[in-house]
Amino acid sequence: MARVLIVEDDLRTSELLRSGLAEAGHAVEAVGDGELGLAAIQAAPFDLIILDALLPKRDGWQVLEELRRQGCQTPVLMLSALDGIQHRVRGLSLGADDYLTKPFSFEELNLRVNAICRRLSRAETSGLGNADVALDEANLSALRDGEVISLTMKEFALLKLLLTYQGAILSKQYIAKQVWDIEVDSESNVVEVNIRRLRQKLDDPFAKKLIYTLRGRGYVLR
Repeated sequence: MARVLIVEDDLRTSELLRSGLAEAGHAVEAVGDGELGLAAIQAAPFDLIILDALLPKRDGWQVLEELRRQGCQTPVLMLSALDGIQHRVRGLSLGADDYLTKPFSFEELNLRVNAICRRLSRAETSGLGNADVALDEANLSALRDGEVISLTMKEFALLKLLLTYQGAILSKQYIAKQVWDIEVDSESNVVEVNIRRLRQKLDDPFAKKLIYTLRGRGYVLR
């Protein structure tokens, strides 16, 4: 069971999600605009946020950006009637963990929610790591030089991929496909944005740098 916050202004959609997720065993709270969503998140912890992109008072993009700016690591499943790749890339670049376009079936949404919940509930610690970094999959964090580094789900997935293939150069296209399951072109910056965020947490506080950019080729952890 997970504590889920739904931030959705369409009453029919909100009720469908609330009743369906409650029936599946989750504890669900629902609010109808971006400001109420931020207030709810600041008032109590949630395991998952289902966030509509087009909200009154403060839209979902702004809510998501503010959450990540404040250091909130709670997984976010973003909903939107905007189905263009540029909108999906925008949401993922801002820190969404998944993006689902409307209209959608509740069955598909529930599968995505369950996938996130399974990942959150794993009790084991990943054995991936090197002399400087170890991953804690249960807590979505990394340990470097004795310091615990909190990560979003996508930051964790990105670091896990780099560690899995440490020493190998991974292209932007390969990273985008493995971490976000999207195809990107040369104009997209979703990978660059998340690499920068990961560096700010993993590299900037330390003298020794681990993540390197090979211009025109990709990224490597070594």
